[in-house]
Amino acid sequence: MADEMINVEVCYPLPSKQEVVRLRLPAGSALQQAVAASGLLEKYPEIDLAKNKFGIWNKLSKLDAALRDFDRVEIYRPLIADPKEVRKQRAAEGKVMKKGAGDADA
Repeated sequence: MADEMINVEVCYPLPSKQEVVRLRLPAGSALQQAVAASGLLEKYPEIDLAKNKFGIWNKLSKLDAALRDFDRVEIYRPLIADPKEVRKQRAAEGKVMKKGAGDADA
């Protein structure tokens, strides 16, 4: 059992495509080991272990999180816009537009 292996995917979404690297790692490997083994740190120097956020199956995870067989490790890119600000802007625009927004009585 000491040489048991697990299968994981490491994913990094880009604006035009998604990089997916499939790996076999020793059982008990951590998220950071999968990211390092994927080669994505070398291919995309903008990935910073100290700044980027990481997850396993859409759940935010720490770099030392233990991986299980068939886990999907995700490298998240920083948000371009603050979602709260975008909602505020939409709400402000909606208040102006609301007067005629529901006119489907024709």
